[in-house]
Amino acid sequence: MEIKIDPRIIKSISKFNLPTKLGFGKTLAPVMISCSYKEEKWGTLNLVPYEPLTLSPTAKVFHYGQEIFEGMKAYRVNGQGPYLFRPEENQKRFNLSAERMAMPTLPEELFIKSVKLLTEYCAPFIPDKSGDSLYLRPFMFATEEHLGIAPSNEFKFMVVASPSTAYFSSDALKVLIERKYVRAVDGGTGQAKTGGNYAGGLNSAIRAKNLGFSQTLWLDSKKREFVEEMSGMNIFVVMKGKLVTPSLENTILDGVTRRCLIRLAEDMGVCFEERALGIKELIEAIQTGECSEAFACGTAVIVTPIEGFGEDDGTFYKIRSKGESIGSRLREKLLALQEGREKDVYGWRHKVSLSYGEKASEGGVEI
Repeated sequence: MEIKIDPRIIKSISKFNLPTKLGFGKTLAPVMISCSYKEEKWGTLNLVPYEPLTLSPTAKVFHYGQEIFEGMKAYRVNGQGPYLFRPEENQKRFNLSAERMAMPTLPEELFIKSVKLLTEYCAPFIPDKSGDSLYLRPFMFATEEHLGIAPSNEFKFMVVASPSTAYFSSDALKVLIERKYVRAVDGGTGQAKTGGNYAGGLNSAIRAKNLGFSQTLWLDSKKREFVEEMSGMNIFVVMKGKLVTPSLENTILDGVTRRCLIRLAEDMGVCFEERALGIKELIEAIQTGECSEAFACGTAVIVTPIEGFGEDDGTFYKIRSKGESIGSRLREKLLALQEGREKDVYGWRHKVSLSYGEKASEGGVEI
């Protein structure tokens, strides 16, 4: 695999300073990864300064939506790391999305090297507070210049990075139950991490915000009877002391954080069930007090508690919490693993080299 490092990055890195307030995804690191696909093969992997792209107005991504992405993080807390967390799982899901969207798959070596190289050069800019991170966004899009309705033959793979704090500013979420629109249908693209899935939910997001909610809860497309997921995150509830999450169908994204929490819950002795979860069952359990907790999970949100669920007409089903929070225990366990504060018995954590990144930030590397 050929790697080319643009000499301009030294200046870009040495002049970059973190702002006092980061937010989530608002501050972009000064370097990025770029790699092109042409004639059925991937080209040189390039580390370049962060800068705008130049694309033809007829690039197929603009017209036919061939685009996929991933979300992952690098951690560096109390001098530990930087660590990536299960990047091979993001690579596998990236390729599943690519196959569904008629796009070329990415060799594991190319994907892993890309996120590690970018993390290495961005290491000085990773915030060191627990729960903060360097958010990494690998993505790929069609670049062929042609208006015919056919799969593109040319693509660009990129990775950008954003030093970030918490995704949500509130301590707990109010969630709107979406009973009109759906996020995904059986046989559709619900399992793929592609932009169209999220664009289709933006109307609901606007309505939810106007009604005082911070998120949307999506139901199944056939009967609107079963809980699926939220916009960009999976969901867990605690009912009768048992942790429950909807079973994966081809309409639900297979979250890496979701999978981690299931394993951690089992090892912590938490009673767990993965099954169909009816919205009527959930509401009744909240009303009777049998549902004592709910939380969203995902790379960006980690584990975020849910205050309750509501309807368009203003009805709100508030969860009455009881005792110790299972979600908070899982969150702390997960962060301890991700940030290097606890021994990684699962082999999930990947240490990233600092051989060049820190020197580059001081302008001391010749390329």
